[in-house]
Amino acid sequence: MKLAIARILKEEGFIKDYEVLKGKPQRIIKIQLKYMDKKEPVLTGLQRVSKPGLRVYVQRSEIPRVYGGLGIAILSTAQGVMTGQQAWRQNAGGELICYVW
Repeated sequence: MKLAIARILKEEGFIKDYEVLKGKPQRIIKIQLKYMDKKEPVLTGLQRVSKPGLRVYVQRSEIPRVYGGLGIAILSTAQGVMTGQQAWRQNAGGELICYVW
């Protein structure tokens, strides 16, 4: 799931790149942050919504807009991990993982 979230962040332009390092005992995901002209980060905030003790599920009609469309919501659906906008287009709901802006 972490790799799928990194892929979404790259597709949406929040990070520059990511790579998977094969480490022992587990693999490590190395993320390169993306910056604007004045050395300000593009990724200004990330809020985790679903937690192991309290899962948050939303239907298609309940998918939230983050900062009036300037951010994204990331969902885990039956079709895989995707943004809120992609889930809305595919008429799918799911577990609300986090907000990114």
